[in-house]
Amino acid sequence: MKVTHRQRFRYWFDNTMSKGTPALIGWLGVVVLVLVLIGGVALAVTAPTKLAKQGIWEAFWQSLMRILDPGTVTGDGPVWVFRLLSLGVTFGGILIFSALIGVLTTGLDAKLAELRKGRSRVLESDHTVILGWSDQVFTIISELAEANSNQRKAAIAILAPKDKVEMEDEIRAKVPDTKTTKVVCRTGDPIDPDDIRLVNPDASRSIIVLQSEEDDPDAHLIKTLLAITNAPDRRPEPYHIVAAVSSTANLPAAKLAGGQETHLVDISDVTARLIVQTCLQSGLSVVHSSLLVYEGDEIYMQEQPQLVGWTFGDILHAYRTSSVLGLVSNGKVALNPPMHTRMQPGDQVVAISEDDDTVVLAPHPPMIDPNAIMAVHGQPSAPERTLILGWNERAATIMRELDAYVPRGSETLVVSDRDDAGVHVAEIAPLLRNTSANIKGADGVDRAVLDALNVGSFNHVIALSRDDLEPQVADSRNLVTLLHLRDMERQIGDRFSVVSEMADDRNRTLAQVTKADDFVVGDKLISLLMTQISENRRLADVFGDLFDPDGSEIYLKPAGYYVRLGMPVTCYTVVEAARRRGEVAIGYRLAAQAHQPPAYGVVINPDKAQQVVFTPEDRIIVLAED
Repeated sequence: MKVTHRQRFRYWFDNTMSKGTPALIGWLGVVVLVLVLIGGVALAVTAPTKLAKQGIWEAFWQSLMRILDPGTVTGDGPVWVFRLLSLGVTFGGILIFSALIGVLTTGLDAKLAELRKGRSRVLESDHTVILGWSDQVFTIISELAEANSNQRKAAIAILAPKDKVEMEDEIRAKVPDTKTTKVVCRTGDPIDPDDIRLVNPDASRSIIVLQSEEDDPDAHLIKTLLAITNAPDRRPEPYHIVAAVSSTANLPAAKLAGGQETHLVDISDVTARLIVQTCLQSGLSVVHSSLLVYEGDEIYMQEQPQLVGWTFGDILHAYRTSSVLGLVSNGKVALNPPMHTRMQPGDQVVAISEDDDTVVLAPHPPMIDPNAIMAVHGQPSAPERTLILGWNERAATIMRELDAYVPRGSETLVVSDRDDAGVHVAEIAPLLRNTSANIKGADGVDRAVLDALNVGSFNHVIALSRDDLEPQVADSRNLVTLLHLRDMERQIGDRFSVVSEMADDRNRTLAQVTKADDFVVGDKLISLLMTQISENRRLADVFGDLFDPDGSEIYLKPAGYYVRLGMPVTCYTVVEAARRRGEVAIGYRLAAQAHQPPAYGVVINPDKAQQVVFTPEDRIIVLAED
């Protein structure tokens, strides 16, 4: 087929027009130039004598003025041909400049929209990159701002498929004070490598990938990890990536996508472990929160050459304002190792302290009162009964974790009106070693159902947040359940442990009126954990050990097991009492303040010279095998 000159011109013209606003302005400029030339010649031919004598260039100028300013025609002389030609040039100018104004307005709006999105590359270095957007971002920003408060310049770069200005407005509303930390927002898709480059990951200290609000968040997470780790122009050094998977089944795929550069937090598994440990140890969620937040005392790892050759039992008394948790030897973290373990050159002390520069040796020997130490040995644990109200994707993991902690012969009863709950319980029951599992098909919010359960016969009650409902609706149902349980407890006069899972941390304040023993807000704790790991990757091993039923975990045990009650004792004495039992004491909980926020009676890392008078209801917070 023969291509005509007209087709070639049309193809060339379409290609130039596809180049956007600059091309349109260029073509309009050409049209204006042609109109000026034609109008100038016409005006020169038809002009009155005065204008004609001034030459062709004056005619071109008069033509341009009539295009730019329609009012110029009012000064034309009485020659009608000249007037009509001037009017034609003016009309042509009106049409062209109307089009030009439209093009300029459209182009300017597009440019402002692009600037609003924030498409320039972030030039920060040693910053934290956050990919994605959810309510977790406010907790993470708040914690990072607190962690960076001792730095003169710190930065956080956020990339999310959300309007830049909207993100900035929400951050200012939820986190009004970011201290010395600058927050930079960019609009983009976290699964697009080109968009990820906008937040400069190659110069970052760490990258946090948030859960997407899509129907399959883990699939989006895997794509994001692949986009980061397989970018063609990425830096050769490994990234430090922290991400969370919502389903344990997707953990292997996420590990393959993230590789060795990524630390993955299993939301379902960690939340289930926290619920179980908190259910068995009232107040434990407050202890974990205290260790995870940057406001207060945190966990640090430091070399202490002066302690080389000391046993771990002796190291426990080496600090007055820091509480030792364990040792790091050959890159491996050991919490509560055997008391005879000796510190070797290059080993680090794992300790809770106010700051890294407060992990200092005590100037004076410990003040221990041997007469105040009790030689009490724990009694064999009796079987326990646990009631689980509701069902969600974590319930099966909760049952397995619970089985690892409770004595043989224990019982677990699940009350749920969900059809799939019975199927899952039937699958799990044969796998449990210490617990018999049963299910009752009913709604745990119904007061008549709760009355028929004889709730007072259970040692522990766990109220789960339903994941098939909106978070606010799920929390409202849990709130009603807690009110019923506390009213029943008041009527029977026998207290039982109640732990509630909350979907939204903002509802915790409302739920406190129920005086439940503890609340576990999975999203907030996961956000705090991810922030800690992003700042120090070695903390992943520390918290992984604390949440694992194998090895040492945190327990709250009766103060009477350790020291004499009703008399002042130093915290040095408490630490020594725990040491003799092969445990590490890191704080205490006062029952009289158990319902007083924000600490709820929990004191972590007290000054060891401080004296405390304990009552039978008070607890010592220890790191122990069981």
